[in-house]
Order: sequence, then structure tokens, then C-alpha cells
Amino acid sequence: MTYTHLTREERYQIHALRRQNISPAVIAAQLNRSRSTITRELNRNAGAQGYKPARAHERARARQRARRNARQFNAQQWSQVHRYLRLELSPEQVSGRLRLEGVLTISHECIYQHIYDDKRKGGELIKHLRCQKVRRKRYGSGQERRGTLKDRLCIEQRPAIVDTRSRMGDWEGDTVVGKGHQGVLVTLVERKSRYTLAQQLDSRHSAGVTEAVIALLRPHKHLCETITFDNGKEFAEHAFIAASLGADVYFAHPYHSWERGLNENTNGLLRQYFPKCTNLRRVSQHEVDDALYRLNHRPRKCLNYRTPHEVFMGLEIRPLH
Repeated sequence: MTYTHLTREERYQIHALRRQNISPAVIAAQLNRSRSTITRELNRNAGAQGYKPARAHERARARQRARRNARQFNAQQWSQVHRYLRLELSPEQVSGRLRLEGVLTISHECIYQHIYDDKRKGGELIKHLRCQKVRRKRYGSGQERRGTLKDRLCIEQRPAIVDTRSRMGDWEGDTVVGKGHQGVLVTLVERKSRYTLAQQLDSRHSAGVTEAVIALLRPHKHLCETITFDNGKEFAEHAFIAASLGADVYFAHPYHSWERGLNENTNGLLRQYFPKCTNLRRVSQHEVDDALYRLNHRPRKCLNYRTPHEVFMGLEIRPLH
């Protein structure tokens, strides 16, 4: 039989029966508990005025809270947790990745409590938690106000297999714009692996964006089946992109950002490194590559805590660096 802690109601029953001078053995039988459980309860939680059920229950709860999950981790184990937190992994990603590597089993809630305890002591671990800000959604009529791209293929014509994420080679593309339209990042995300590519440009002119998309995907041309863009004018040369890469190019509906939800989410992750107040003309490609390295080597829950790099490249699991 699985052991469970005594409840508040059981403690009131114990109190009532003891007032009738009923022995612990009989109380145990009536509550379907072991005799040692009742004896231990009376010895541990009785006060100077005898056994009081409300006070006994509070004492028991206090001991449970002080136990801190009944497990203490040593300095070396916490060092491993700290190392992954400083790689900007969330507590849930740290927990899942360490369990996947067979290094440590620890809950993400335990890691959060450790971080908050570290903050109270003046530590800096909390600085590595990603800030979640409220996003304002722009609601549109569903009509494209910037004009329609010529010969565009709507997402409704895209093969159904793309939605299943069962194959490698289906990409989503977009641009991240700097403060005051100063500079831009061209971003591409592979749907199955979440592997991300990006390039810094000074403007969103279609010629530069077209060149960047082709340059980013050319090394992975064998893994390029489809690309899904939004309706920005920077993708006006989509036919040339399709011909250069041997891929089919599709477009989401105007103001239906959820149809490229992965790309939108990834752009949000990039904003951790390049906030909206950033002039992207002043950002070097080296800085972009450093941010991409961190994203592509960050374990994802949706990938069973493997990294996009491991999935995209077909690599074995190794400790993160």
C-alpha cells in the first residue's frame, strides 16, 4: 500500500479517540493506518497541553516545507545547473536536458526556487531568466494594405505534409526590423528541427533580402523543400528564390502571423539579444552568429530536449558548451 501523509480530518479523529482513552492500536485499526504511524504522530506533534489536531497539522506541514523536496543537491550538481542557466536555458530546459544527458534529475520548480533564493542572497542567476513581456497584437481587416505580390502562391496551396513537421526541409522566413527602420535581420527557421539562420542587412530592399535568403539556404539546398514567407515587399523576387534553390515558395494570408508561428516565435527569441530599441545597422554579423549559436544549441522541450543543431545535423547528444 502506498504511504500518504495524515490528513487534517484524520488528526481530528485521532484527537477525539484519544480523549476517550482509546489505544493507538485501536485508533490505527479504525483509520486503516499502521500502529507506528499513530504512535509517531502522537509523539512528534503533541505539545505541552497534549495533542491538539490543528497545531499538530501545522507542525507536520512545517516539517514538509523545511524538507525542500526531501533532496539536497551538492555543489557540483548545482554548478552544472548554473552553467546551463548561463547559456540562457530556461529552468525547464535545464531540467529536461540534464535528465536527457543522464547527468541529473531535478525539477524545474526546484531550479526556480534555487534562483530566487540566490537572488535574496544577492546572486545574479536571475539575470539569465528570459523576460516575458506582454505583446500587443495588431488586429487588421485581413486585407493586405501594401499591395499584392505578383504570382504568389497562397499557403492553402502548400502540401499538407508541411503541417505535420514529419520531414526536414520546410522553412519559414521573415525579417526583423531595427529601431526607426535602421537595419534588418533576415531570418529563416526549419519547421521540424527549429534550426535558425539569419543575416544582417542595412535595409529591407528586395534585392538584398533575396540575395541573403539564397546565400543562407544554398549550403542546405538538399534540405530545402518549401519556404513560407509573410507578405512583405522584400520578398517580391520570390520566383527567383524558388528557381535558385529548387524550392516551392508560399505566402501566408495577410495579418495571419500564426500561419508562420514558428518564425514569429523565433524572432521573439532573437529579440532577447536585439531588443526593439536596437539599431540593427550597428549590429555585426558576428553578433548575429553568436546569438544564432545560442539559439541553435539551446535544448527544446518540443524536441525532447535535444537541440535544433543536433536534430538538423543528425548528431548524437553531448554535453552543451
